[in-house]
Amino acid sequence: MTRVGIIGGGISRFDIHRREVAEELVAQAYKQLLDSTPELETKDIEAVMMSYFSDHLNQQLCMGWIIQDYLGLSTKPGYRVEAGGSTPMDAIINAYFLIKSGYFDLILVPGWEKMSEVDTAKTNEFIAAASDTDWDFTVGGYYNGYYAALQVRHMQLYGETEEDLHRIAVKDHNNAVVNPFSQWVSQHGTSEITLDDVWDSRLICWPYRSLNIANISEGAAVLLMASEEVAKRYTDSPVWIDGVGLGTDSMRPGDRLANWAWKGLYPKDEALYPSNFPVPKTPYPEMSNFGAMRVAADSAYKDAGIKDPVRELDFAEVFAPYNGVELTLWEDMRFCERGEGKTLIREGVVERHGELPTQLSGALTAQGHPVGATSIAIALHIFWQLREEIPKIYGKKASAIQQSGAEKALIQGHGGTGCQGGVAILGRD
Repeated sequence: MTRVGIIGGGISRFDIHRREVAEELVAQAYKQLLDSTPELETKDIEAVMMSYFSDHLNQQLCMGWIIQDYLGLSTKPGYRVEAGGSTPMDAIINAYFLIKSGYFDLILVPGWEKMSEVDTAKTNEFIAAASDTDWDFTVGGYYNGYYAALQVRHMQLYGETEEDLHRIAVKDHNNAVVNPFSQWVSQHGTSEITLDDVWDSRLICWPYRSLNIANISEGAAVLLMASEEVAKRYTDSPVWIDGVGLGTDSMRPGDRLANWAWKGLYPKDEALYPSNFPVPKTPYPEMSNFGAMRVAADSAYKDAGIKDPVRELDFAEVFAPYNGVELTLWEDMRFCERGEGKTLIREGVVERHGELPTQLSGALTAQGHPVGATSIAIALHIFWQLREEIPKIYGKKASAIQQSGAEKALIQGHGGTGCQGGVAILGRD
């Protein structure tokens, strides 16, 4: 079967209260794609795989029809993907499968979200509707509370501290200060932050402070994906998708302590459960880890022939709307053993000059998190990184985050509290 590659893309700056309507934001990103891919004409695109999370936030059902019309793509087959925070990651993987199967050769993947058309409390309520509305949601559940509970459990079991989380915040925000598309730069400028800045930021839900958490965002991003034969018509340097994986887990995190689907699936991780705590019926993933992402990562590694991710990957971008999620995902992506995520930040492994840099884009907590666009924008960042175009597109100061000679990277996305999501390995020849 054909190889599948990313051959171009574009992004609108992420921000809060973008005054444009959603279709204008997507058009900004699409124009950047067209400007950077002069051989491309709209008529060449065979299908559109659209990504947006919430009809409520858009205050519009079937928003994809408006987007296709606005871009001049009304005659093309169009699909809408929705999977919570994993929506854009799933859109990329679905486009990959359609091209891999030979059904289409050139697919546009646009993603967007308008998250401030309603007030912040209502936005949080709409997002929380992606939790179990019969159980968790009804007791006042918001995702800040859900993820804080998961992080407290991981800290209880494995001993990372608030300072470990704050070091991750410093790393990610200081990567974002050279990203002109980032929400952080738009709102705060290009000065770097310190640990004191994180400690001084407002406490939201312990252990998370405002600088540990992704903000409400608005923005759009697009990718153009193609079969190997068609990719060569538009670029000499595509970025290939070498492997993909998908995984799922229970919607309610509390159920993961006794979910028999996991029993015995990862015996080594089960054995790493601390002996000074009562062992639940299913010790992995429990509430402290993201088993769905372990399943997805293992599948993607198998596809791509990855045996040792830390040594074989040059950098990674993971879906972490809270800094503790990033630390936990390092464990579930097999960057370290379970419980050792804290070691990677303490020893600098994941810093921009470390063995496996993560979140060079600034990712969710600093670049921004307009849900339907988020992973598409991150994939675009990886595309520019692997083509060594970051200083050209972001500006000369971004040379600080350009990974010279990089050949392989990982992108991961998930929805809910790790309920479902995907992993892809991207590489260049």
